[in-house]
Amino acid sequence: METYGPEERALFETQGTALYEEIVTSGGIPATDERIQRDGELHRAFQQLVELRLILHDRDANQWVAEDPNSVHSRIVSPLSHEAAKLLEASSQWARAFGVLNHAWRKAPSTSNGPFTYLHDDAIDPFLAALVADCEEETLTAQPQAGRDPRKLALAALRDTALLDRGAKIRTLYQHSARRSSVTHKYVAAVTERGAQVRTLDEFFNRMIVIDRRVAVIPSPEDLKVAIAVREPSVVAYLVDVFERSWERARPFTSSETTLMKDIAAEQRAMTLRMLIEGHSDPVSAKRLGVSPRTYAGYVADLKAEFEAETRFQLGYVIGQQGISGSEPVPPPDED
Repeated sequence: METYGPEERALFETQGTALYEEIVTSGGIPATDERIQRDGELHRAFQQLVELRLILHDRDANQWVAEDPNSVHSRIVSPLSHEAAKLLEASSQWARAFGVLNHAWRKAPSTSNGPFTYLHDDAIDPFLAALVADCEEETLTAQPQAGRDPRKLALAALRDTALLDRGAKIRTLYQHSARRSSVTHKYVAAVTERGAQVRTLDEFFNRMIVIDRRVAVIPSPEDLKVAIAVREPSVVAYLVDVFERSWERARPFTSSETTLMKDIAAEQRAMTLRMLIEGHSDPVSAKRLGVSPRTYAGYVADLKAEFEAETRFQLGYVIGQQGISGSEPVPPPDED
């Protein structure tokens, strides 16, 4: 028996130990016992005990008798412990070596791939997880639309709370529609309890994550399954500036929404008006508000009721007659 893997250990822990105990208790079992023969129910466990030298054949009595397990223990377990210690030491040495590489990677203005790296499909999430794990100071995240996968959001909560516990900062920007998601509320409660800041904005923005203001990850405009990691300092600085401008206009996402929902509803109403005035299709308008087409249709229906219009044509006419642009001032955002 050259190796002792999970299957062998499971066999030993179930049938093997029971058979050994029986042999010890009874002083041995006959070599003719049907259970240990080639087709017997305990043949595999019996063979294992023989290979481990836990039982020996007494030729005079033609039976199998037990041996002291301590001698076998040192022969089997000690080498495994020694091998485990070697693997642990090797693992530590590799970790230290890669730590040097990671430090060089983080500090370099560019990499062998240049200032831009294209990430495809399944490579995106592991790359982001590694970036967040290396974060030292701050993570900026822009997440348009509320329909995030609950499982991914739960994992993000664990990842981000660990980041906050390390002393780093997190600022996350959602659209107002995220306030209607119970899953997002749970995430926000978990991270804000540890010091993260979360705000929402009525405007549409692209997905983005910036780590320590040194690397940004943005979606590719050509392919939704491709992301681009940007390390060019001037481009990252520009993206951070875009984030900061949006952040200043956004409203705090708190667990108590009663004080803000009226103003947020006014902002979403204004955004819907702008979408109608600019002539966007319903799917495009819904995406820009971060809601489903059905919800957007409800917003339009509310406007028709408000302006006493039966059709969208009539609604557009009334809006034009009243000189409404959808850019009228709304109350300024509250301070944190």
